[in-house]
Amino acid sequence: MSLLSLSSLSAFYGASQALFDVSFDLAEGEVLALLGRNGMGKSTTIKSICRMMPVASGQLVFDDHDLNRLPSHKAARLGIGLVPEGRRCFPNLNVYENLTAAARPGHWDFARVSKLFPRLAERRNQRAATLSGGEQQMLAIGRALMTNPRLLILDEATEGLAPIVRQEIWAAIRTLKEETGMAILLVDKSLFELSQIADRAVILQRGADVWSGNFGDLTEELSSRYIGV
Repeated sequence: MSLLSLSSLSAFYGASQALFDVSFDLAEGEVLALLGRNGMGKSTTIKSICRMMPVASGQLVFDDHDLNRLPSHKAARLGIGLVPEGRRCFPNLNVYENLTAAARPGHWDFARVSKLFPRLAERRNQRAATLSGGEQQMLAIGRALMTNPRLLILDEATEGLAPIVRQEIWAAIRTLKEETGMAILLVDKSLFELSQIADRAVILQRGADVWSGNFGDLTEELSSRYIGV
């Protein structure tokens, strides 16, 4: 049974159409990679799911709830946690304050987030603005986890990070899949790392879904045509 379902989703920025009948499903406990070159509609799709931009037409359903009828904060309360592109931590709050600002009761609390990212416990009283880029990314993921989501969405979670930090982030994502069974929607350019964790993939091209299937069926020809530079 689908946890998230997009059916013929269309969206606009002003008069410019950004999404053209995008359709895909995401099941409970599944990891889905949303792929495509820059500017092809990946972040727009995420913004639509999170209700950060209006949908012109199509169906958007999460856990049998019509997301089209909900504002962003109510969609989040249904169990959608977003790690946005650019991290967007609260710069003047410390690590603990960032993590607890939108926390909701459930499995994920400060102790469990600290176990996943021990560095956050070490930086507990440090302002987010003074953290490294990698530490801010860990903080953004931890903050989303502390909303105790059923679906975690990560938009370019490893972009611009040093290789060793990227590996820490990927290890944390693998832990989330293996130990929690959380549904995860990933946007990332690292095909090798995605191949180690993603169950399925959807490729967007000019705002339309042009391929979907098991990640293992993603061929070099498809990658070169739709994803490679």
